[in-house]
Amino acid sequence: MNIAVFPGSFDPITSGHLDLVKRALPLFDKIIVAIGVNSQKKYLFDLDQRLDWLREVFKDYNKVEIAQFEGLTAHYCKSINAKYLLRGLRNASDFDYEKTISQLNSIVGDDLETLFLISKPEFSHISSTIVREIIKGGGDVSHFLPREVFIHLQKI
Repeated sequence: MNIAVFPGSFDPITSGHLDLVKRALPLFDKIIVAIGVNSQKKYLFDLDQRLDWLREVFKDYNKVEIAQFEGLTAHYCKSINAKYLLRGLRNASDFDYEKTISQLNSIVGDDLETLFLISKPEFSHISSTIVREIIKGGGDVSHFLPREVFIHLQKI
């Protein structure tokens, strides 16, 4: 079974994340969207909220599972027999960073392969960091989030 892990903090999940998973679905038997828990990092939304959003966004995608993990991504992949990592590239800076991480993951993860998908132009400017800042500033994030997440944010 070809299993890919799409790791991230998803604080919050964006339309770009959703698009990436949808585009990768035909390539894998299963994609695990997994929140990497880092106790040193400060999040805007708590883990349970982010997991709930992922479950809601991907509820109609039977090849997508939602998970969380601690520790190295490569070790998590090995523990669940995933041979692939899924990553998105928005720009050259992303490429430089992700290339280095993928090479390290290949060594630590016993030939764990990273599949890069280039963001569509309409999503290349979106990052969770920018979306968090817009949310904190009270701006309109409707164009940057999956509908389910945006609807929930309007209620809180």
